Amino acid sequence: MLVREAMTSPVVTIPRTATVRQAIRVLHEHNVTALPVVDEPGRLAGIVSEMDLLQGVFEHDPRAFVRPVATTASPAPRLVEEVMTRDVETARPNGDVAALAEMMMKTRIKSVPVLDGSTIVGIVSRRDLIAILARDDARIRDDVLAAITEYGTEGAHWDVSVRDGAVELRGTTDEPAQQIADVLARTVPGVTRVSIRG
Repeated sequence: MLVREAMTSPVVTIPRTATVRQAIRVLHEHNVTALPVVDEPGRLAGIVSEMDLLQGVFEHDPRAFVRPVATTASPAPRLVEEVMTRDVETARPNGDVAALAEMMMKTRIKSVPVLDGSTIVGIVSRRDLIAILARDDARIRDDVLAAITEYGTEGAHWDVSVRDGAVELRGTTDEPAQQIADVLARTVPGVTRVSIRG
């Protein structure tokens, strides 16, 4: 599966000159966990997450403590560019979703902007990956059958079963037809593995 098939597009962005409060409102209104930050020409300058925006925005409530709590002397960050992450992991639309998911798990990154050249064309979040895996087995089966029927080897017949995203193909065809069916099944969103039985 390719990144472009998993990404959310169009993507909501925020200028680096926006205030932290504006970014918080945009996150909340669009129900997202991170925003790519753009500079004046619209190029990616960073990314800002919920965690970034929560830095220093709450003051201690004296009612929650027996003794007064010292407050910090420095003011909370005001602008997005003060709290954003500048070194951003990105993906390409034709990249492999499995490789992207592995990178996200290893680095614990929750959202990755997708760039086509220098243009932001989408974003992939953990929520996007979960949505793919949540696809119903019956729908996955229908999509696998449709892909094999449309692009597979003519005359090849396959019985397709799906359980928890794992696809099993049964058919009596030659090696090239099996390879084509295997590749086509792996392109269907929600497929976690493919096995072929003759």
